[in-house]
Amino acid sequence: MDNEDAIEKQSSDRSRFNWLRILRWGGITVVALLLAIQLIPYGRAHDNPPVTQAVQWNSPRTQELAQRACYDCHSNETDWPWYSNIAPISWLVQHDVDEGRSKLNFSEWDKPQEEAHEAAETVREGEMPLWYYTITHGDAKLSDAEKQELVQGLIASLGSERD
Repeated sequence: MDNEDAIEKQSSDRSRFNWLRILRWGGITVVALLLAIQLIPYGRAHDNPPVTQAVQWNSPRTQELAQRACYDCHSNETDWPWYSNIAPISWLVQHDVDEGRSKLNFSEWDKPQEEAHEAAETVREGEMPLWYYTITHGDAKLSDAEKQELVQGLIASLGSERD
């Protein structure tokens, strides 16, 4: 091995060592940040206020479909899975539940539900349930027939924009 080859090998080893150091410190930094964000309290207020007045569903089937596809975000009967305690996922879950309850809450029918008449349309258009919700909640992913049943049941129970 001549002197140029030795210098090139040494340079290559140094470069590889630098990349390994960067990756190691990068990994340590990511882990430290993930641990640090666990101290942020948002996303852990997993309360389920009492049901003050439930919707009067047109049928048990509509109620069953709504419970499967909608209740975790649109009622006070949220099932809080284990990952809803781990930031930053907990932030998304808490935000979705807070926003969902504020727009339409099937557990507080004694309060104004300004967007109730839009429920059937959002299901019909595929806006609800949210696509990323159905990834971890397979039972919320409705078949086309179930979606149609839910739309008809929502219209019968809540009304629609066309009413």
